Amino acid sequence: MTSSTPSPKSSHDRVVVIGSGLAGVRLAQRLGAGDSDSGPGPVLIGDEPHAPYNRVLLADVLAGRYGPEVITLPPTPGEHLRTRAVRVDRADRIVHCADGSVVPYGTLVLATGSNPVLPPLRGLFEPGATELPRGVHAFRTMDDCLALSEAVRPGTGTRVVVIGGGLLGVSAARALAARGAQVVLTQQGDRLMERQLDPAASALVHRHLTELGVEVHTECRVRGVRQSDGAVTSVELADGYVLGTDLTVLACGVRPRTGLAQAAGLDVRRGIVVDDELRTSDPHIRAIGDCAEHSGEARCLAAPALEQADALADCLLSPEDARPYSGTRALTRLTLHTGRSGSAPLDLAAFGDPEHRPDDDVVQLADATRGTYRKVIVRGDRLVGGVLLGELTAVGALARAWEADDPLPDDGSPLLHLLTHDGGL
Repeated sequence: MTSSTPSPKSSHDRVVVIGSGLAGVRLAQRLGAGDSDSGPGPVLIGDEPHAPYNRVLLADVLAGRYGPEVITLPPTPGEHLRTRAVRVDRADRIVHCADGSVVPYGTLVLATGSNPVLPPLRGLFEPGATELPRGVHAFRTMDDCLALSEAVRPGTGTRVVVIGGGLLGVSAARALAARGAQVVLTQQGDRLMERQLDPAASALVHRHLTELGVEVHTECRVRGVRQSDGAVTSVELADGYVLGTDLTVLACGVRPRTGLAQAAGLDVRRGIVVDDELRTSDPHIRAIGDCAEHSGEARCLAAPALEQADALADCLLSPEDARPYSGTRALTRLTLHTGRSGSAPLDLAAFGDPEHRPDDDVVQLADATRGTYRKVIVRGDRLVGGVLLGELTAVGALARAWEADDPLPDDGSPLLHLLTHDGGL
């Protein structure tokens, strides 16, 4: 009996991943580690000039806690092309890139991520302008982070207005305040992080930002901006009040980046529509991460992006054993540092629905002196939501019970124990 060497993969057997964010890099790492053929590994196409990095930690880079190199992701196997994919030829299964290169694929994975939402503010764009004016930044990429870091020098008292009081806006405001900026945070809704937090928890976040020196305005709609010599110098509120500013940060959320998929004729709604195998309307093209819409939801969060990457890796490496992707029960984590010597940070964990229904059971504990707050919501025999603020060393068993969607014990005592012991959280 003679053995034979496996024939190398042809280029049309290769997996090509467009997008070098968390989802794309995780998938390329999994495929490279699990590919025992002698042929080429996956091709990763990313349009950022930097090495792939963990976008979740950008606020820590902006705050000066980490250098950019600390949040760099491990190198991926196979090829990494630093160019922009401009067109997908589905008939010939080829990706055309901005640098003139063409990349054939057997399976194409779109992990194109999301773009920042630019609000329709009066005066933001001069006639004919296509780029943000000087002094205005989104907060989405490493370039955004480095530009803000350069503009906000410690000790200069730079005036910054952050527009948007969700998770991204709160993170940006905290980081900029830590750099010594004079920060005003404006939120159109009635409380900060209203998608993740109930009113009591939001009030604690508000208090901690205030302790950092951030001026917080809720129920505050921004009408427009005013420019002078091509730079934004003030922000105008709907009530006519004007905030002078050196920098304006747009933290108004993100939307799936779907232009490449739309141009290729794929089914796109809010995101690129995928099934339980992360397959698009083209059987040779998959989509994962912020750009993907599964079961009507485009989550635009890190946890679903990573779980989708893992699910797709399993499907491509061992299709007979892979489980369909059924969605992610994502948990939000955030740490706010008060900046005061010897003071503890505010650690936040939020999951599920922060608001309870009339028939729900609610366990709620608050300590105004310590600034801690803990609330969980039980519906039937299931944990359906929770908000935990305080000096939490880990989220632990409570969050795992929610993520697993397991029935809770009948007597409820373990739940109370978890709420009253830091070690369990």
